[in-house]
Amino acid sequence: MKVKDRIIIQKYYLNVFNGVFLALGLMFLTFGLWLLFDRNNLFSVLFSSGKNQLAAFVSYILLGIGSVITFTSAMGLLGSVVEVKCLLVTYMSFQILMFVTHMAILLLIFAKKEEVHNQWNNRIDEVISEYGNDLAEQEPVWNILNAVQHNMECCGRYNVTQWKTNRNKENSTQIPYLCTKSSLKKKWFCDVPRDSAYRMGCEEHLNTFENNVLILTAITVSLLIAQIFLITLTGLLFGNIRKNIIWP
Repeated sequence: MKVKDRIIIQKYYLNVFNGVFLALGLMFLTFGLWLLFDRNNLFSVLFSSGKNQLAAFVSYILLGIGSVITFTSAMGLLGSVVEVKCLLVTYMSFQILMFVTHMAILLLIFAKKEEVHNQWNNRIDEVISEYGNDLAEQEPVWNILNAVQHNMECCGRYNVTQWKTNRNKENSTQIPYLCTKSSLKKKWFCDVPRDSAYRMGCEEHLNTFENNVLILTAITVSLLIAQIFLITLTGLLFGNIRKNIIWP
């Protein structure tokens, strides 16, 4: 096969995988913006108040990664179409650097998963113990918790007895009215027989953190696979362009 024909084929596949790489980068950007601005997202509400700015930190990292991927994809597209060797070398160097970075992120996700999961549960337990106090800034997370308990017919993180830890009830037997099958409407708590409360805990429905981790892991693994092809194709294309200049 002639060198020119190989260049055409390699440029085609490079642009296809570069498009996949760009799409995955845009997913990172979308995910970062969602975490930063969506006030109905439990993770963002739990970890974006007071000194705890974990949600903002994670969203800025995702936005940074997505922006770098978008810029790099544009560079790769330009380098392959115009056949500029300098751009291709820079593109391949960026890909190798990002490959190492994504590997580190993937290892970090697995290493810290249990720690973050425990922090997530502890934060939800804090919300339950502080539920119904006079701080209006806490109401968004209480409203999400109420919606989960009411719609999923569950109560507390592990079960109804967890509400004994709450500090703002008038008496120890009270529970949130949305934890019950009763049609009684109160702002936060009500006195109802314990057997009218939902028995099941809400942990399964509150663990949106695990779903987010799975999505991020899937995107990162897909990026790594795309980058292996991109680095290989860029190297081959660079070599063939150089050969074509010497022996057209």
